[in-house]
Amino acid sequence: MIEDNKDIRENMAEILELAGYKVLLAANGKEGAGTAIQHKPDIIVCDIMMPELDGYGVLHLLQKNESTMNIPFIFLTAKTERSEIRKGMELGADDYITKPFEGTELLNAIATRLKKAATQRTEAELIEGDKRSVAEAFEEEADITSYRKKQIIYSERNHAYRLYRVVEGKVKTYKLNDDGKELVTGLYNAGDYFGYVALLEGADYKEFAAAMEDSEIASIPKELFAQIMETNSEEMHRFIRLLAGDVATKEKQLLNMAYNSLRKKVAGALLQLSHKYKLGADAQFAMQISRENLAAIAGTAKESLIRTLSDFKDEGLIEIQASNITILNETKLAGMAN
Repeated sequence: MIEDNKDIRENMAEILELAGYKVLLAANGKEGAGTAIQHKPDIIVCDIMMPELDGYGVLHLLQKNESTMNIPFIFLTAKTERSEIRKGMELGADDYITKPFEGTELLNAIATRLKKAATQRTEAELIEGDKRSVAEAFEEEADITSYRKKQIIYSERNHAYRLYRVVEGKVKTYKLNDDGKELVTGLYNAGDYFGYVALLEGADYKEFAAAMEDSEIASIPKELFAQIMETNSEEMHRFIRLLAGDVATKEKQLLNMAYNSLRKKVAGALLQLSHKYKLGADAQFAMQISRENLAAIAGTAKESLIRTLSDFKDEGLIEIQASNITILNETKLAGMAN
């Protein structure tokens, strides 16, 4: 309470203390500004016309100070001219009480401003609290489901209602043409997210997702994902980058299917698997994969794929044992002529 009139100051303090408030008093603007900065009160009631530093000066100083700039500020003055009220509000005052006033008027103004400030703090804390990452949300709230090999996780035209992450295993997304021929559109390993394109679009899934082997899949509701996207710009940018990467991968896949020879398509599919699932830079890549899945990745017929794999084996590029394929020479596969 900053007021140069002793009687008014003490009378207001008595009213507020009877109402349960703890009141700090200051007899002029300079003293009041110092007290506010030192004690960080919940609200400030300040006269305008005072010696040493007027109320406008007090408000200006406190709004320049990071620790007091958001404290609710009520001007108290005998001046009722519209220009004075406007000036106070333009400087950032929250309310304006003119003398003379009733004790209930003062109490109501203070209670209203404190309630509004508390609401704003709560909203800010909720927003700040929601600025967690998607990874943190998965750690705290994800449901984990086991899927058997070839089991569908979601289907094309299903309503998109969850974001998925591979905990363990391997997942593919794919599309089917009218004849039931499959084209793999995405490969996912442990730690990868999938299903987010439909969530960001607010649309249905445009592809199927299935486990390539027995897998553990975590998921969170779309509402939680949307909340994180709205409150955490870093996470939004992260998923935009994932989308950009998806587009680049699909463009490369389309070029491969449209213009490359059968041998180069199959070599590209093997290298795509190696880049996705290889455990280390120097490790030799080996994977158990069905010929149907590999043909769907390469975008070719199963019979053509099998013949090409046999040729690659004879040339010493790969090794085949049942459904296991080991790449022996990535360099030659990568440099294969079209």
